[in-house]
Amino acid sequence: MSIIETDWLENNLENVKIIDCSWHMPQMKRNGFEEYKIQHLPGAIFFDLDDNSDQSSNLPHMLVKKYKWEKIVSKMGIKNEDKIVVYDNSDVVSSCRCWFNFIYFGHNPKQIHVLNGGLKKWIKEKRQTTNKIPKIKLSEYKGFEKKELVKNKKSIDQNIITQTFKVIDARSKERFEGKVPEPRKGLKSGHIKNSFCIPFGNCLNEDGTFKKKEDLKKVFQSSQKNLNEKNIVFSCGSGVTACVLALAYSLINDKYHPCIYDGSWAEYGMI
Repeated sequence: MSIIETDWLENNLENVKIIDCSWHMPQMKRNGFEEYKIQHLPGAIFFDLDDNSDQSSNLPHMLVKKYKWEKIVSKMGIKNEDKIVVYDNSDVVSSCRCWFNFIYFGHNPKQIHVLNGGLKKWIKEKRQTTNKIPKIKLSEYKGFEKKELVKNKKSIDQNIITQTFKVIDARSKERFEGKVPEPRKGLKSGHIKNSFCIPFGNCLNEDGTFKKKEDLKKVFQSSQKNLNEKNIVFSCGSGVTACVLALAYSLINDKYHPCIYDGSWAEYGMI
C-alpha cells in the first residue's frame, strides 16, 4: 500500500523519515518552503521539487542524474533502508512526484509512502505541528535507476503507431480538449494522439484524500476495461499530477510499476 493514514503516522513518528514536498502551481503565488518554515510535521525535512529537478533542462521537474539524486538524498540524511512518508500542503498532491522519484531511483516501493490527506488533514485533526527545523546527519545514499519507469518524447511518438502502451493524461478535460490555454507560456493546446484523459482530481475526495479502492476502479474503468493492465504511462502538464494517477492506479493494481512521461505536455506541447 502506497498511502499511509494520519493515525498510523502519529503513532510512528519516531520510526520513519518524513518529507514535506509542498509545491504549488506558479499562478498560486505560494511558496512551499516559506510555508514549511511556519508549520510542518514534527521531524519533517523539506524537499524542493523545483530545486531538486534537472537544472540543465528547459523543462520543469525533469529527473536529475543519479549522482545528483544521491547527493540530494544524502543531504537529507535518508538511508537506503529507511521507511519514508511524504506529504504536502498542495492542491496538486505534489508529494506523489517525490514518491515516484524515490521509486525511480531504486528505493524499495514498500518503504516509500504518501500521507493520505497531507498536511491539511493532519491539521484538521488537530495533530501536532512545529516550526522547528530538524538537525540532519548526512548519509551515504546509493541509488540505481529504473529507466523502464520513464518514457521520453521519442517513445511517445513511436507508440502512436505501435500502441504498445496506453497514455493517460492527468490534466483537466478543458486543457486536454484544447478548450482553454495552457498555464505555461509557449505551449499549444490539446493532447497526445490516442491518449485518454482522467483528471487527477477524479481520484480524490473533496478533503484531498484518495478515494476508496472500489471508487478508484470506477474512475479508471472510464478509459480501460482491464484493470490488471500494466502497460500504462501517465502524463500531465509537467510530470507532477501524472504521479497522482500513477499512485492511484497502483492502489487498485498492485502489480503496476509507476511509469510516467517525464517531459509531459511541457515538452510535447511546445510550439
